[in-house]
Amino acid sequence: MSTEDMPAKDVPGEDRPTEDKPTEDKKRAAYRALQDRILNGEGRASPQHRARAFSNAGLSPPLDGLLGKVATRPTLVTDADFAAARAAGFSEDELLELVICAAVGQAARLYDTGLAALAEAAGQEDG
Repeated sequence: MSTEDMPAKDVPGEDRPTEDKPTEDKKRAAYRALQDRILNGEGRASPQHRARAFSNAGLSPPLDGLLGKVATRPTLVTDADFAAARAAGFSEDELLELVICAAVGQAARLYDTGLAALAEAAGQEDG
């Protein structure tokens, strides 16, 4: 078998799109679609509550406690956190949507922070 007949191998650090590996543009487009859907799509929770849950800011009790835990300390979420939110008038459907918004928002912040750190480290290596 000649070298030309051999399948290409992924080289660490080389960003080559394949069927299994979407390009960065496709990843960002998928992320934007997800974010748009959870923030602006049909749902039971208000768009304002969803945006606040996504950003983990501007929430009032008891949502601030529940969604703050979801975003930063998920292992500490208890049935009492959900009971307090239900007692404040939030339905199960609303809470599910808000929990998803909080989790995706936190994941987005961590991803962006990681990309910024990588970009900074790469810039320092070049300089």
